[in-house]
Amino acid sequence: MICNLCPRRCGAERTGTAGSGRCGMPSRPVVARAALHRWEEPPISGVRGAGTVFFSGCPLGCVFCQNESISHENFGKPIPVDRLRAIFHELIAQGAHNIDLVNPTHFAHAVMEALSEPLPVPVVWNSGGYDRVETLRALEGKIGVYLPDLKYARSETAARYSGAPDYPEVAKAAILEMFRQTGPCVYDGGGLLTRGVVIRHLLLPGRLSEAKEVMDWVAERFRPGEVLFSLMSQYIPWGRAGEFPELNRRLRPSEARSARQYMAALGLEGFVQEDASAQSAFIPAFDLTGV
Repeated sequence: MICNLCPRRCGAERTGTAGSGRCGMPSRPVVARAALHRWEEPPISGVRGAGTVFFSGCPLGCVFCQNESISHENFGKPIPVDRLRAIFHELIAQGAHNIDLVNPTHFAHAVMEALSEPLPVPVVWNSGGYDRVETLRALEGKIGVYLPDLKYARSETAARYSGAPDYPEVAKAAILEMFRQTGPCVYDGGGLLTRGVVIRHLLLPGRLSEAKEVMDWVAERFRPGEVLFSLMSQYIPWGRAGEFPELNRRLRPSEARSARQYMAALGLEGFVQEDASAQSAFIPAFDLTGV
């Protein structure tokens, strides 16, 4: 396949098993872990967990990625689409409230094929936010919940830390398309999300003002409760973060506190991650479980 799925539109020729392009992946989906996961936002994890499928490779190049072993080092196992579909059903049989596709952007073609027949639970598109609107439109009707990051508000920050100066405009356009598809959040009788958009933002050291710009954009574009906002404090120096002195530290309590106060002042509904989440113990074991 000649691939233009992600905003890089690199036109790489991705074969069945040979990796290529900016994501470094073949056309066949590569998966590093498939298991119940209880560390997503409460209306996604519920009590039994989300059925997470962690895809390898990534169209972004975030220097602080906590999933570095699979996103940058490409650890994982290539599988056929029928195996991917079987994994979905195995997770549902284990009690998964939903199927949570983690970093699926560059495997959108395989996801579409695997979801050719509807599942009995919602599907969650859990991405870095760096999604092409055209690719998202092709998924319409197959995804119930979108869980994108909105990492940056400034192109210079996106260029420095993710090699993607167009990230802010691309991610904002993607989020607006996601909301067009799902509309405001909808819950089932148990308080679990069945449709809607949850926007995540990871606080970075020294980037409080930019976090506020991200929250400003969300507050300006959506009425209270139409989308949920998840303010994440789990940052720890990881990957190549040591090469960037400003990132080579943990968050200060004052940074997290100020961001939470700002979120509350804007009236954004959603979730606030506690400081205790900034531990490597919360990084999943990428060991081909369930693959």
